[in-house]
Amino acid sequence: MKSEVKGGILMELVNLFYKAHNEFLKRKNHPFFTYNGWQDRKPELVHRKQIDFHVDQSKSRWVFGGNRTGKTECGAMESIWFATATHPYRQIDRATSGWVVSLSLQVQRDVAQAKILKYLPTEWVTDIVMKSGTKQNPGSGIIDFVTVRNRLGTTSTIGFKSCDQGREKFQGAACDFIWFDEEPPEEIYDECLLRTLDTSGVIFGTMTPLKGRTWLYERIFLGGTGHSVHQMSWEDNPYLSQQEINLMQMNLSTEQLETRKHGRFSEASGLVFNELCEESIIDPIDLSKEDIRWIVSIDPGYVAPTACVFVACIAENFYVVDDYYQAGKQVDEHAVAIIKKCERLRIPKDSVWGTYIALIDSASSCRNLGSTSTVATQFRQYGIHVDTNINKNIMEGVMRIKALLKNAQGVRRLFIFKNCVHLIKELWTYYWGDSERPVKKNDHCIDALRYALSMDIFDASKYRKSKTVLEEKKIEMIKNHQANKF
Repeated sequence: MKSEVKGGILMELVNLFYKAHNEFLKRKNHPFFTYNGWQDRKPELVHRKQIDFHVDQSKSRWVFGGNRTGKTECGAMESIWFATATHPYRQIDRATSGWVVSLSLQVQRDVAQAKILKYLPTEWVTDIVMKSGTKQNPGSGIIDFVTVRNRLGTTSTIGFKSCDQGREKFQGAACDFIWFDEEPPEEIYDECLLRTLDTSGVIFGTMTPLKGRTWLYERIFLGGTGHSVHQMSWEDNPYLSQQEINLMQMNLSTEQLETRKHGRFSEASGLVFNELCEESIIDPIDLSKEDIRWIVSIDPGYVAPTACVFVACIAENFYVVDDYYQAGKQVDEHAVAIIKKCERLRIPKDSVWGTYIALIDSASSCRNLGSTSTVATQFRQYGIHVDTNINKNIMEGVMRIKALLKNAQGVRRLFIFKNCVHLIKELWTYYWGDSERPVKKNDHCIDALRYALSMDIFDASKYRKSKTVLEEKKIEMIKNHQANKF
């Protein structure tokens, strides 16, 4: 009898050992427990600027950092610590309710929501309520809120909000914490301040100041009462290698470097493309013996001109070899003129479609007044297979052009043939407006150039994306249909 009791106790101890061992392995590998190198206490993996932020007891804390400096991780971990009552630098003795605020639903899913799901242990989650998608696969959908088990044995809530929902969606609730992932509109920030009054809650934000010196610069960065500011640069992130830093610096202008590397506010004024000079505008050269990847890019218009640029990509350099600029014409007339230029430049037709291919403004997918088909459809009918899947973000496109004209190391990778008179004229007369954005005027060739360079800047050939299975089947059906016609 005694041996059976001893055997039972021994088996229970073994089970407890394996349970503790499994928990140890889980904690050793989970991002929540390995955040900032704390699991192994490795000094070289400790992000000291992150610790400074977490230790800060201010009611309103903001991290202004460049891309990939670790600022978003700060916001995610701070939110999870508040919700789970496990904050290492604050005493949290009750269940909490907070918001994670993103600029849009898509940005929420791709950035802040993804970080929360990465760092929040799934066994602590008691429920997930979705706006779209399923809670069995929350990462691919849009989360409304998550309830989590906290250290106190109760449950807390992490809610998700997006600025494009409007101010009204931020009214009524009381919050213990609010995390802004990137800069919100001022009216939404003011509304969120009211949400923390009854709870004596805190607000924290993590952002790269891409919009320049906005309201946030005046009210918070310059030292408003109750606000604390932390800045992060690439060099502060121990997980970012020098090789990665060098690669990113190659593709940024001096102005971009201030914002995207250091998280500093910049003030835009004067000529937008001040990197443009005689070195960038060159006499036409013979490219017939070069290995060229071509990009044809169109900015369509009717009353406004239709503009098109023809870009030759050779190694890591880009050459704008010709442009097209014409107003008051129909799509078929533009298509004929663009095709003639493609033929003269000896641009090859696409091997799949059997036509010339080009990028085009996504607005061309909409029907014009009085037209039965879209502009994109008409271009395809007249022999140019256009792709509307482009990046239309003006500031990103402008900054890419600036970085290619001259990056922070003084390297020039974008050159324009002198015969591109319309593009050159626009570049010389493109000025910053009052709202930290270029004046939207006489920029049709510039828009076409933005679309051309909006693809992967390290490999321009990627603008011709691989076909999906559905697209391949569609191509096969088109080919079969054409074969049956004859």
